[in-house]
Formats: sequence, C-alpha cells, structure tokens
Amino acid sequence: MTKDKAKDHSARDSHYATLRRQVRDAKRDRGEIPTPPQKRRKSNAEWTPPSLQPDQVFLYGLHTVRAALDNPERQIIKLSATQNALQRLELGTDQPAFPLEIVSPQDIDRVLGPEAIHQGVMLETRPLPVRRLEALKESPLLLVLDQVTDPHNVGAIMRSAVAFGAGAVITTQRHSPTESGVLAKSASGALELIPYIQITNLADALGELHKLGFFSIGLDSEGPQPLEGTFSGEKIALVLGSEGKGLRQKTRETANALARLDMPGAIKSLNVSNAAAIALYAARQFLLKS
Repeated sequence: MTKDKAKDHSARDSHYATLRRQVRDAKRDRGEIPTPPQKRRKSNAEWTPPSLQPDQVFLYGLHTVRAALDNPERQIIKLSATQNALQRLELGTDQPAFPLEIVSPQDIDRVLGPEAIHQGVMLETRPLPVRRLEALKESPLLLVLDQVTDPHNVGAIMRSAVAFGAGAVITTQRHSPTESGVLAKSASGALELIPYIQITNLADALGELHKLGFFSIGLDSEGPQPLEGTFSGEKIALVLGSEGKGLRQKTRETANALARLDMPGAIKSLNVSNAAAIALYAARQFLLKS
C-alpha cells in the first residue's frame, strides 16, 4: 500500500470513529444509553443532593424544559445543557434572555443525581405563581387529590387532566409532592399547562368549591353507585384518595357524593393515575352531553 493510500485509510477510519463517538454521545444525552460507570456515581445512595432554597426548582428532560421555556409565567434563572441537547431544544439564533451554560452530562449528574434521566439538559427556575380557587370558577372540571404522595402518580394525573381539559389539579400541602424535577418530568410538560394548587385544608377547599357551583364526587371502591350515574350539574370536581388508604373519612363526609368505577374483571382497583384518567373521560362525556 502506498503512503497516500495509507493516509486516506487513516483519515477515513478517523472520520468514522468521530461519527461513532458523536452518535454515542447523542444517545447518551437522550438517555438511550447509560453514562459509563466510571464517570458517574453508582446509585443515589452515594449522591448528596444540593441544598435548595424555597424559591428554587430544578427541571430536567428535553420535553419538560422545552415546555417550561415556552411558558411566559415561568421565571428562568439558568439553563445548563450539553451541546447536543442545546441543538435539540431549538432555541433559535437569538441570544436567550437568561444565562446559558454548556456542560457535560456528568456535570448535570452531580446536581440531579445519577438516576435522573435528564437527556443532557437542566433548567434552574423559580416556582410557578400561586393560584387561588376563586380563579377556577369558570372551569367546568377540576381534579382534587387527597394526599396522593407519589410525584410520578401526580405527574401522570396532570397529563390526563390536561388531555381532558380539566381546569386545575388541587392537592394538599402536607403529604403531597411539591413542584419538583421528578414531578415535572413525570408530567412531561403538563405542569406548565395546568394550575397545580396546594391548599391547607381539603375539606374547607371542597366547601369553597361547592360555593362556586361545583358538584364534588369522591371515588371509592365501595361507593354506593357507579360513577356514570352520579354526575350532576354543570361543574364537577372529581376527588381521588391516596395510593394506599384512599379517601380520608373527613373527605368522604364533605364530598357531595361517593361513587365507584365498575370493573367487570377480577381486579377491582386501579392505580390512582389510571382511575383519574377513566374518571376524567367519563366526566367530560357527561359535561359534553349536559
């Protein structure tokens, strides 16, 4: 082989090696392949989370961050992203109105922990503005959660609530997840599209909703009648209980009615996020016909 041909082969091999490396890095940014173990911590047990201020929230994931950037009510502090993730965010050619830092996936791991699927992007923001129940009086459909604790469940419920046109997700301040990266990632952008209202006393909140014209229905596997036969009025507030205990006694007593989801199969109870989706669909069908 001549020297010129050897140089050509060497240049071609180097080019292909670069392409393979770029493809591998892009997949790693998207969370499709893990970061090599020697470059990241083995588990969250070996990771110390940063100390967050009450007005500080870290969001992550391409879809979540894109939705937050598109939300005019979201106050951005700083965007941190890998070069590949930044291109996928498609921010345009204009200089963003907030600080932007190009980082490596490992830099984000150190903040969020090794188990966060961040896809190479992290957004530091302020929490969304607090909403009041009074502002929801024109919404025909609301979802109320009685101490649903798992942020993954609440995030999934938010997605269903947005899909079926609910006006808000209302939950308690205690024993409920606050606005966070895990909640926002599970909601896949829905956190930016629907008010997430945390109240002090659920019974008092239901009383206020009743005054605003809402008919509240608590979902209970032992409810006296099927949900489809319980709807009433022009505005509905669906109330769902926690993953284990369901509705608390005070909530059961305060709701206008209790109802069950009739299921003909051997399993008679569903995950709270699945139950919420079914109940929202049924409520929406009733409201469209009424």
